[in-house]
This record gives sequence, C-alpha cells and structure tokens, in this order.
Amino acid sequence: MIMDIAKPKQNSSVKRALLIGGAVIVALVLLTGVITQPTSQQKIERSKLLLGTVQRGDLDVVVDGYGVLRSDKQTLITALTSATVAEVLLRSGAEVEADSVILRLNNPELLQEVEGANMALVQEKANLRRLTLNNERELLAEQATLAELTASFKSVQLRCEAEKGLAGGAVSMLTYKTTLLQQEQMQERVKLQTQRINQLKSVMREAIIIQNEQINQAHARYQNMQNRADRLTVRAGIKGVLQRMPVELGQSISAGQELALVGSDKDLKALIRISQSKAEQLKVGQAAKINTRREQVAGVLTRITPEVRDGTIEVEVAFTQGVPASARPELNVDAQIFTANIKDTLYIERPMNTQSHTSSKVFRMADNNEFAELQQLSFGDDAGKFIQIKQGAKEKDRFILSDMTSVQDAKSIQITD
Repeated sequence: MIMDIAKPKQNSSVKRALLIGGAVIVALVLLTGVITQPTSQQKIERSKLLLGTVQRGDLDVVVDGYGVLRSDKQTLITALTSATVAEVLLRSGAEVEADSVILRLNNPELLQEVEGANMALVQEKANLRRLTLNNERELLAEQATLAELTASFKSVQLRCEAEKGLAGGAVSMLTYKTTLLQQEQMQERVKLQTQRINQLKSVMREAIIIQNEQINQAHARYQNMQNRADRLTVRAGIKGVLQRMPVELGQSISAGQELALVGSDKDLKALIRISQSKAEQLKVGQAAKINTRREQVAGVLTRITPEVRDGTIEVEVAFTQGVPASARPELNVDAQIFTANIKDTLYIERPMNTQSHTSSKVFRMADNNEFAELQQLSFGDDAGKFIQIKQGAKEKDRFILSDMTSVQDAKSIQITD
C-alpha cells in the first residue's frame, strides 16, 4: 500500500519575524550612523560674525564706570519764610551771574513785620535822645548846686580867716568858732556834692549803654526782618548755571523749602558709579579718562566713597587738563580708571559672555578661515574693551567674539560666505 507523505509547510509567522528583525537591525545601523555623525558641521555666515585677533603687548587694566558731571561749587537756595511765587524770571539751564534774579516771592505779613521792626528801632533811638537830654538837664542842676556850695564855702572861709586875727578882741571867741564850724560843714557839703555828681555821671553812662543795647537789639530784629524781605527777591548768588528749580508760578512754599540749585559751570567734576566688586582695585591718584560723548579728557581719581548703593560705589574724578568745552553740569558721562599696567602679555577684544579671571570656551578660526573650533581659554585681568589671555591661545590667533550660544553644543562650525 503506497502512502503519500505530506511535506511540512514553512510557517509564515517565522518569515515575518525574520523580516522584522532584519529591519530593526538595519534601523539600528542607520541610527548609529546618525548618532556618530559629527554635529560640528553647523554653518554660519561670515558676515554675521565679529572676529578678534590675539595681540601681544602692554595692557592697561581699567575699571569702567558711568555717572554725571557736577559742579564743585554749588549753592542751594532755600526759602527763609513761607511765601508765594509771584514771578518766575529764569528756568533751569539758564546761565546766571551772582546778582541775577531767579524768582520773586510775595509775603505781605513779612512786609508788615519789617515795618513794625523799623518803627521799634526808631522808637528806641528816640528814647536814647530823650535819655541823653534828661541826663544833661539833671547833671546841670547838680553842677549848679555844687557851684553854689563852693561859693558859700569860699565866703565862709574868707570870714573865718578875717575873724581869726580878731578872735578874743573885736570878735568874740564864740563867733569865731561858729564861723570855723560853718567852714567845716560847707567843705563837707562841697565834697559830698562832688561825689554825687561823679556817681551821677557813672549812672548816666550805664543808662546810655543799656539804651544802646536796646537799640542794637531792635536793629538786629529789623535787619533780620529786612533780610527776609530782601530774600523774597531770589538771586543766584554765584556765577554759573541754574541747575534745578523745583517751584512754579503761584506755588505756596514753606520756610526751608528748596527754591533753586545753582552750580558753577567752570569747576566741574565727574561723579562715577563703579561696581562694588572692583572697588578693591581703586586708589586715590589713579589716572582716568572721562568720555563726554563728544571728547575724551584726562582725569585723576580724587575721592572714593565707602557707601555701597545698588551694588555700586561712587568715586570722584577731577579733570587734570581743564574742563572741556563740551562739559556742562548734570551731563551723563562714562569714565575709565587705569588701575594697573601689565607688561608683554596676550590680550584680545572681549568676547561676548566672558568675564575676567574665568575660563571659557571660544571658537577659534582655522587657518583656512572656513572652519572654527572650540578652544578653552583662561582669561586674566579686565582692560575695558580688551581682556588678558593667560592660557589657551597664541599671538595672531583669531577668535569669534560674537554671541555663540545658539551653537554652544557644537565642537566646530563651518564658515560660509
């Protein structure tokens, strides 16, 4: 008996598994190829890049700051009394002389007080004249009394001398002794009257002194009132520029309130704000350069304030070659203070996002100028526009100074035209 033997058919599921496995292997190979592809082939146009070349030489270490020009001589004008602004003659920015009128104020009550003080002074002066006349009249009366007593004394003295030789004869001894007693009494009265007059003169002098003090006090009150009234006409006080005037026409002001600030336009200095982190580099006497936006002028650091405000300190820089023509009070300026000089060192214009005394990766241009590769640089002191390179570069190397954060993961980039 012949039997047919059935051949087993290949399972289709096995075939699918093999196909899927092959596809996975191919995909892994392709993915591995993609992963191992260098990511450095990003392209950037040359025109979008800012390049800098490493140089060798002496480097001035500078500290940058910003600030304003201020007058070294300033006058703050304040109100002595409450008043109302009646007239505004000048505005901020006007050039003024010492006697230039800026404002006129009005205070009717003060004017009345001035008149009252003047009348009181006049009255005290009249009292002095009255006192002087009374003293003279009283002194004359006492001097007349002294003259009468002196005449009587001399008369008795003559009679006594005449009776002395006749005593006991034509003139009795009683009469003579009576005359002698009268002489002694008259002599004592003359002496007392003379003392009275001398004492009276002393009292009169003291009274005059007291009255003169009253006059001086009245004069001081009047002068004070008059000065307050005079200050209703507000004058500049010094030659310069009217820098600030915070009042308006018709405004009511109180005693002590600021009316104006006047500063000299010839004696200017720069008040510069410097980062607190760079304060230890600063010393009085260091050379500086002030930039008025129109010109750069030499200066010198003259003062360093210890107070820290908003992370900065204020320093004062004086002009060493005279105030430039472009300078004016409250002008915004920049300044550079030269803190040190490094001899024979490598330096480059500061790349973006780099700081002094740090290490950073910067793209270095290849010799063919078609590629740039990341290079680790170690930076030293800050020199304003430039920064010192301590390690990682050599002279004439070129680096990209632009902000490259968009390609920070790439190790190299291609430069295209």
